[in-house]
Amino acid sequence: MRQGRCLCGDVRFVAEGSAKWTAYCHCGSCRRHTGAPVAAYAGFETSKVRFTGAPLAFYESSPGVRRGFCARCGSTLTYEGDRWPGEIHLHVGAFDDPADLAPTGQAFGEERISWLDLPAGQGSGP
Repeated sequence: MRQGRCLCGDVRFVAEGSAKWTAYCHCGSCRRHTGAPVAAYAGFETSKVRFTGAPLAFYESSPGVRRGFCARCGSTLTYEGDRWPGEIHLHVGAFDDPADLAPTGQAFGEERISWLDLPAGQGSGP
């Protein structure tokens, strides 16, 4: 069981079991959503994740895509897309102990910022 929370602690979550996958996302939407040069996610079955405390606020960043965040502190927490039904993507940095959630893949590598140098084996691609 893995736990996590937003910056202020109003929104908390528990994810049961292992992540289905972990990956970096280089897309411009994720960069803008996080304010970081790359986003790191862990994918879980929606049924294995539960939230407590304040409810998530959502922003539909594009058709069929919902991004969850804390309405109080603004922490980015989730990504859900129609393309992946039954799956929720949690921001790795929101976990209490993200040490063993190192990204092993990447999405939208063609949008990677040219100066971003990821270590081998950490989603840097072939």
